Amino acid sequence: MHYISTRGNTPKMQFSDVLLMGLAPDGGLMLPEVYPVIDRATLDHWRTLSYTELAFAIISLFATDIPADDLRALIDKTYTKATFNSDEITPVSKIYDDLYLLELSNGPTLAFKDMAMQFLGNAFEYVLAKKGERLTIIGATSGDTGSAAEYALRGKANIEVFMMSPHGKMSEFQRAQMYSLDDKNIHNIAIEGMFDDCQDIVKALQEDKAFKQKYSLGTVNSINWGRILAQIVYYFKGYFAATSSNDEKVSVCVPSGNFGNVCAAHIARMMGLPLNRLIVATNENDVLNEFFATGNYAPRTSANTYVTSSPSMDISKASNFERFIFTLLERDGEKVSELFNQVKAGAGFDLSDKLADIHEKYGFVAGKSTHADRLATIKKVHDETKRLIDPHTADGVKVARDVQQAGEIIVVAETALPIKFKDTITEAVGEMDLPRPAHTVGIEDKPQFVTVLDNDAKLVADLIAKHVRAA
Repeated sequence: MHYISTRGNTPKMQFSDVLLMGLAPDGGLMLPEVYPVIDRATLDHWRTLSYTELAFAIISLFATDIPADDLRALIDKTYTKATFNSDEITPVSKIYDDLYLLELSNGPTLAFKDMAMQFLGNAFEYVLAKKGERLTIIGATSGDTGSAAEYALRGKANIEVFMMSPHGKMSEFQRAQMYSLDDKNIHNIAIEGMFDDCQDIVKALQEDKAFKQKYSLGTVNSINWGRILAQIVYYFKGYFAATSSNDEKVSVCVPSGNFGNVCAAHIARMMGLPLNRLIVATNENDVLNEFFATGNYAPRTSANTYVTSSPSMDISKASNFERFIFTLLERDGEKVSELFNQVKAGAGFDLSDKLADIHEKYGFVAGKSTHADRLATIKKVHDETKRLIDPHTADGVKVARDVQQAGEIIVVAETALPIKFKDTITEAVGEMDLPRPAHTVGIEDKPQFVTVLDNDAKLVADLIAKHVRAA
């Protein structure tokens, strides 16, 4: 399996090289030269596999430069009951007769990002050791990516982590998870701005070829193909758990900010997983909802991005969206480059002529949820089922209900545990003791370590230069 860039101007590469690189040298995103298509016999066999067996079967199709025994060992090390608190790793539970939750939040940081990040941490360490290299990770988080990355990479050999977050915009629990880490290779940076500003700094430093080479920059944001690959696995596993045979179809609803999680579902569908519709749930930052309704993509500035009670989705420029547009435009790298250069310049683009393909060929539909919606949904689900869901998952449940068709089974991707967003849960259902894993008790009271910087890529570059020895 070889990898190419969405911009069309990067030589073909193998998985291990793509894993370490972040953005492609031409500014695009790396993705497979072709998506494998799974036949019915293989799908029937995969239904019988455990999570680790399924992960190996899928990931081995894409990571063809890692010896099978080594890859199996990496996967077995990653997906354990000790790490994810379940033999199933990603259990599926029924909320209502026609609505299921794909539970993705039982890892160390209580968010779905752990599913991919734990694999990425082990894969990074393995590949770096094989190559005799080191890596400087620069990342941006709107809430959950940062802690998931830091918990996966803390103490890892040959890796330094610089994680940016929007100053004051995350929940108290999210801040405590990240900033309380005192590992020497973890560096937290709070940027005066929004998530999109943090993401722009990541891209600016990734696009500075001299700086990237000098400090061996990589990324764990969902622009990293390894993240998407690991997420594909749980859509197959979730489908098998929600159905009794591969003759059935279900739809999935994914709360979405950066488009990485739903991009993985899209790729699973391209591979032949019998998914009906891919439902994108947004919050008040509804740029993606607008695109899937009209074909018009109009990213907003940070000043026009709302701070909401589902903060991990407070994003107006979805960095993974380019992977889908590349597919939608039949892999025309030149056209993709033109469109996303427009986005970089502050404009959007109009693909309304592609709406039929977006809906019918690729199965996408979207909807929007507001603060009032998520409060009402959290309360309704709790009153009717005694189950608590977090605000982002509530956005997914709300949108799923809005667009659900007669007889349609929908699996909603759970994104986090409620304890991460106590203020919003309390607003929805009143004061109560929220369940929390033992390892998180008292985390808010620990000392915190973070550097606050203005929204300036040079300041971040200077901080990296201060801590990392140049290559």
